[in-house]
Amino acid sequence: MSTPALEDLLRELAPQVLGALVRRFGDFSAAEDAVQEALIDAAVQWPRDGRPDNPRGWLIRVAHRRMTDHLRSEIARRRREDTEGTHIPRDHFLSPAADAPPADVDDTLTLLFLCCHPDLTPSAQIPLTLRAVGGLTTAEIASAFLVPEATMAKRVTRAKQKIKGSRFRLPTAADWPDRLGAVLHVLYLVFNEGYTSTSGESLQRVELAAEAIRLARLLNRMLPDDHEVAGLLALMLLTDARRAARTGPSGELVPMAEQDRTLWDRAEIAEGVTLVSKALTSTDRFGPYQLQAAIAAVHDEAASDEATDWPQILALYHLLAGITDNPVTTLNQAVAELKVNGPAAALATLDRAAADDRLTGHYRIDALRAHILEAAGDQEAARTHYQKAAQSTQSPPERTYLQKKATPNP
Repeated sequence: MSTPALEDLLRELAPQVLGALVRRFGDFSAAEDAVQEALIDAAVQWPRDGRPDNPRGWLIRVAHRRMTDHLRSEIARRRREDTEGTHIPRDHFLSPAADAPPADVDDTLTLLFLCCHPDLTPSAQIPLTLRAVGGLTTAEIASAFLVPEATMAKRVTRAKQKIKGSRFRLPTAADWPDRLGAVLHVLYLVFNEGYTSTSGESLQRVELAAEAIRLARLLNRMLPDDHEVAGLLALMLLTDARRAARTGPSGELVPMAEQDRTLWDRAEIAEGVTLVSKALTSTDRFGPYQLQAAIAAVHDEAASDEATDWPQILALYHLLAGITDNPVTTLNQAVAELKVNGPAAALATLDRAAADDRLTGHYRIDALRAHILEAAGDQEAARTHYQKAAQSTQSPPERTYLQKKATPNP
């Protein structure tokens, strides 16, 4: 029986092993099957026989062996059927040997770029990345996208088929403009899914957020002068710094205004502030990740919610709204409006966000409306909207928090 610690380790290693196999064999679907078989073997054998000194190397060797067996069976099947034109070279699966120590190469970043192939639409890129790089199951991704599992399975399968045969390599300099935007967007979404999980019993999926940060670091090392890459990494660090304070002893949600800020990770905050400060002072063209990181930095440097420089945050949201068409930005701006200009201004901003079809039925509309009405003193209307929000969210910790807010005080 696998333990939570073992499950976390296997989830962390899975994309690295998958990347190694895709680089070696080029067959995404078959490699994914081989990796899943290796993970099952590890879940059974490691608790019984002990964890190997090099877990990643063990998984790659076992998955490589499975992949080799698959290719041999496939060639034998084709020969039996007298199929002409089999062009799988012998050394494609015999060199290096299945038992040879794997090269110490992490192919996860290359795997991320493959999942963000320009031939794929964002609706295909994101779930494929969550599956291959994030390690989410098809059922979990379907829940996050609010679609049936069968629908998501077909979407992921079509995406894998569309990139079948694509070269497994990092893009050349000429390819960066077409690929980087999609990669940053998907990394941002993977981090968000880790920071606030859309499904499951836990509010956060720490290993998913950590993997997004790790990949953003690799990207920042590759492109140290790209201000949006630095901005995204800074945003992740500044947001992740609050992780320990976001939940209580029983895993319950603790909103930022009520968090114990002594639990915030000061090292992450310092690193994030340094990154975003350099990015903002090195250019006069601000991107959305830089501005979001700047907002996060203002929050993180404040000693309390009351001491936060809300006028500066509101000004940054106005800048952000001018360069991005994202209704969530307007939602967040409504919070700053409440702090600076009061409930009436906040409700007007919220109404603009609610009018956007992309947020139809989103629980945050009702949750934020309830918060604003509560601040305005309309407790009964606030409780009604808290209850509506609780019924809409897919996250049990958020539902519990909203239901508590909807319950009248005795």
